[in-house]
Amino acid sequence: MNRTKAQKQEMVTALAGQVAGSATIYVTDFTGLNVARITDLRRRLRAVGVEYVVVKNTLARRALTETQLKDGGLDQYLAGPTALVLAGADPVSAAKVLTDFAREFEKPSIKIGLVEGKPVTQAQVKRLAALPSKQQMLAQLGGALQAPMAGFLGVLNGLFYSMVGALEALKDKRAADSADTTGAAGAAS
Repeated sequence: MNRTKAQKQEMVTALAGQVAGSATIYVTDFTGLNVARITDLRRRLRAVGVEYVVVKNTLARRALTETQLKDGGLDQYLAGPTALVLAGADPVSAAKVLTDFAREFEKPSIKIGLVEGKPVTQAQVKRLAALPSKQQMLAQLGGALQAPMAGFLGVLNGLFYSMVGALEALKDKRAADSADTTGAAGAAS
């Protein structure tokens, strides 16, 4: 399909906008995946808020140049069939989807990644996939912060109940003492 220069520039500008808005980029080789599998991968990635863009290498180079990411070391990996995974700020969820999908179908292979401007290898992407997601990490942090507070509240609650029990015992003792004194005074008269 022949495209005009203006159409290509429009595609580069759109891709540059997507790349600029993404703190995490994975460059993948999708060789061996049919259209149905690529569609399935796109669906899985979209479910976690990630874009999967199949792109010509020359257009990807231009988009990376426009976004000043040419020095990120991605140029040498833009050869052969290439798709960009634009993962935004959460590198873990995209890495999980890519790793799980590759475990199922042995494709796509990750050529390289760029997380917050730093290149990451395929092995590092697999390690990222092993990490808990951002939500899980926040939940663990919340639980870790909540546990000491809950223990402290339990101790305070126990002290409160002990104090209430002691006051009840004192009240009962005074009531019994006053009943004894009233009973003894009544018997003496």
